[in-house]
Amino acid sequence: MKISRRKTLAAVLSLAFFGLAACGKKEEAKTEAPAAATSASAASAEPLKVGFIYVGPVGDAGWTYAHNAARKLVEAKFGDKVKTTFVENVPESAADAERVIRDLAMQGNKIIFGTTFGYMEAMLKVAKDFPDVKFEHATGYKTADNLAQYDVRTYEGAYLAGVAAGKLSKSGKLGVVASVPIPEVLRNINSFTLGARSVNPKATTKVVWVNKWFDPGKEREAATTLVGQGVDVLMQNTDSAAVVQTAEEKGVLAFGWDSDMTKFGPKAHVAASTIDWSGYYIKRVGEVMDGSWKSGSTWWGLKENMIDLKSFNTTLSDDVKKLIAERRQGVIDGTAPIWKGPIRDNTGKEVLGKDAVADDKFLHEIKFYVEGVEGKIPG
Repeated sequence: MKISRRKTLAAVLSLAFFGLAACGKKEEAKTEAPAAATSASAASAEPLKVGFIYVGPVGDAGWTYAHNAARKLVEAKFGDKVKTTFVENVPESAADAERVIRDLAMQGNKIIFGTTFGYMEAMLKVAKDFPDVKFEHATGYKTADNLAQYDVRTYEGAYLAGVAAGKLSKSGKLGVVASVPIPEVLRNINSFTLGARSVNPKATTKVVWVNKWFDPGKEREAATTLVGQGVDVLMQNTDSAAVVQTAEEKGVLAFGWDSDMTKFGPKAHVAASTIDWSGYYIKRVGEVMDGSWKSGSTWWGLKENMIDLKSFNTTLSDDVKKLIAERRQGVIDGTAPIWKGPIRDNTGKEVLGKDAVADDKFLHEIKFYVEGVEGKIPG
């Protein structure tokens, strides 16, 4: 078939046009690629948002103070790679807790720590609605694919405080200002008593419940009541420094709880059962960053440096400090477990047989007072 020069020229021009168009597209692709890379780079540079929910005020001592100190150490560790947020004084009521937890998730926080037992159900509910967010709940027992549980073996610190109390008490009458009657708190009261009776078999413990984690007024009233009943050494499972302050005023001894409370009672303060959450928080935030985070349950104590008896009064004798150090090491290496039978409750019933050592299941389900604790558990 014969082709005219006009058609040939038209074909050549057409090919040239499409060739230039194709080159244009390639050039466009080249100029778009760096923009996409820049966008991805900017996204990767965004800090990880981390949320914390506190049941009380940050203050300058106690449970919430210890959590907030650990939050600051997370910031110090990761720098501008993280952005932390906290909300304090969040009630444990389901509606209040859920509102705050949900709000933190909607703000883009990729891991949220709820720091008290009463947040458990609310966290479980919100976790279902935000499957891409990691949730961590302190001291509870329920988990989900994106909800983990973590706790500290506070009973180990309570036991060491009990050892010291048993040595220091002149009357043998000890007292505990207690928060709410759940296994965690009962475990601490009992361990404190076991420690005291290990050095003074006749030591007894009186308990006054305030039914709140943080209420300085009620804590002060409870401590005053115990001193009025002849108690000369106080321990607490509450969050404020009111117990130590009362001990200072009344001329008795006391132990700081969750953090050093020396400044609130320089003469009264024997030592503090101190919590350091930073190792756990740094570990879990790092796992979110590198994609290795998994749900589960964690229970750390003396062995992992999450709890310890520290900040000893300068007047505490070397022999008492030596005894505490020996017991501490025995708990860590397993040669002197705290919960080793025979152990009886305060009705005389054997709850742990001779030479038996309590496992974590047993410890999590404690619903009794050990021998030496006076009275009955509320409810």
